[in-house]
Amino acid sequence: MDNILLVEDNDFVRMQIHKFLADEGFNIIEASDGLTALGSMKGNISLAIVDIRMEPIDGFEFVKSIRAKDYKTPVIFVTGDQNSDILNEANKLGVSAVLKKPVQKDRLVKMAARAISQFKRSETRAKDF
Repeated sequence: MDNILLVEDNDFVRMQIHKFLADEGFNIIEASDGLTALGSMKGNISLAIVDIRMEPIDGFEFVKSIRAKDYKTPVIFVTGDQNSDILNEANKLGVSAVLKKPVQKDRLVKMAARAISQFKRSETRAKDF
């Protein structure tokens, strides 16, 4: 079973995304902020789904922190922000996808499954070398 770290400061949105993913058989580990989420990265995490606008550590800082620790875990951003610079910044950080809130279940599940599959393939190739 794949573990997904869900980092969202809005309780309702976090509950909704949790339900969408749990209904599809994913194991969800929740964090309500980026700082707490950093501590959860020590586990076996196949994907992080992260809100961008949070305190004290936002989504961008979360990704920078895990990349600095050499975690290759894929990240999907979720945001209500319409700023076009988000996509550029997300690309620079190697974020797998950016989904707009309200998140659509089918799109979320599809993107999550794709990101996890790609991550597993890359990890398998890395072990072969």
